[in-house]
Amino acid sequence: MLKDLSVNFGNFLLSFSDAIDIANSQIASHQIRTAFIAWEIAKASGIPKERIENLFVASLFHDIGALSLEEKIKIHNFDGNYLAGNNLEDHCILGEYLFETCSLFAPAKTIVRYHHKPWRLWGTIDRPEAFDSQILCLADYLERKINRNQYILYQVDGVKKAASKTSGKLINKDIVELFFEISGREEFWLDLSSPRLYSVLLHSGPFRGREIDYENIFPIASLFRSTIDFKSRFTATHSTGVAECAVMLSKIFGLSESEIEQMELAGYFHDLGKLAVPNSILEKPDKLTNDEFAVIKQHTYYTYSVLNTIGGLNNIAEWAAFHHEKIDGSGYPFHVGAQKINTGSRIMAVADIFTALAEDRPYRKRMEREQIQTILKSQVSNNVLDKKIVNLLIENFEEISSTVTEKQLLSRELFEMKIASYKNIISHRI
Repeated sequence: MLKDLSVNFGNFLLSFSDAIDIANSQIASHQIRTAFIAWEIAKASGIPKERIENLFVASLFHDIGALSLEEKIKIHNFDGNYLAGNNLEDHCILGEYLFETCSLFAPAKTIVRYHHKPWRLWGTIDRPEAFDSQILCLADYLERKINRNQYILYQVDGVKKAASKTSGKLINKDIVELFFEISGREEFWLDLSSPRLYSVLLHSGPFRGREIDYENIFPIASLFRSTIDFKSRFTATHSTGVAECAVMLSKIFGLSESEIEQMELAGYFHDLGKLAVPNSILEKPDKLTNDEFAVIKQHTYYTYSVLNTIGGLNNIAEWAAFHHEKIDGSGYPFHVGAQKINTGSRIMAVADIFTALAEDRPYRKRMEREQIQTILKSQVSNNVLDKKIVNLLIENFEEISSTVTEKQLLSRELFEMKIASYKNIISHRI
């Protein structure tokens, strides 16, 4: 059973935060850098350890509600009437809903919800949610003021000036003063801009040395499954379907209980790298150009690179990331062949293709059984998929198909309920 295994919690959080911002140089490491600023301010404030940890988690994933790459860049470049807040609030609301789905993240949901709420609308700093949200608000605002193409120490005066302008307006003046306390050290600025910031926070941050067992990884995995799939209505239940199909095939094949649990996690994570792909490509109703398909090809690379940085997830990283590799070595992005594609990866490849064929996509309707089986058999003949795994799916088609469909329907109902509630809040906000 996986309950006896563990991974480093800080490494897990930092890797997934990095994954959300990995897509574009404009936003690279934005959330990790924001978390560093917020963490330094929080330490200077003397708030309790538990609140610092919740603030750190909120900071690492404060933009999780911005589901598309396009929206993330738009928020990062926002330079309008910041105090109005309305153009920034939508992703805060959805972020709160996503945090609610994970017990380990739920205590930080209010900070995410209000991380763009200006000081003038709080009225008091005495409540923890107000104080902590204001810290994140300032950290996010200032990180977005930093020019990644200019030496950081040349920018110190400008960033401090930007902080001064927020005092008593966007941000409570006491929190601005806390920022000025920590910003007098060159070390702070050099750490902030260092390519080794990930390592600094891993070894010195609030979760250094903290381990998390696999049982607690599942709710976080479910959160990121939702984040990945909710990017597009066409993929709103895809990872759920792939995970369920892979689990069923693993059981039929005879994998161990531990391997089956890892397979479920791999299914949740297999499209993690699609966070780096613009929705304009994912939802394109026509055939992709060569350039667009080249962008698609990066997603399994990022899935692997993120998961492989977390000790203890080696099998999951490979099973999740090799789902577009082919037996003949012509897949992508690693071009590994039959000798290096193990059973777990072969199962995931079949599960991914089956689930995709059985779903509506922008360019076609879902396929029926005969069409799906014809394509799967053809890919076996062309030395793309494993014959034994495909035969297991075909032999158990009705059971697998009905169970996958049932799981996807439940997932879609949750998705639609959450989105409906989210839209309702937005439509009635003042």
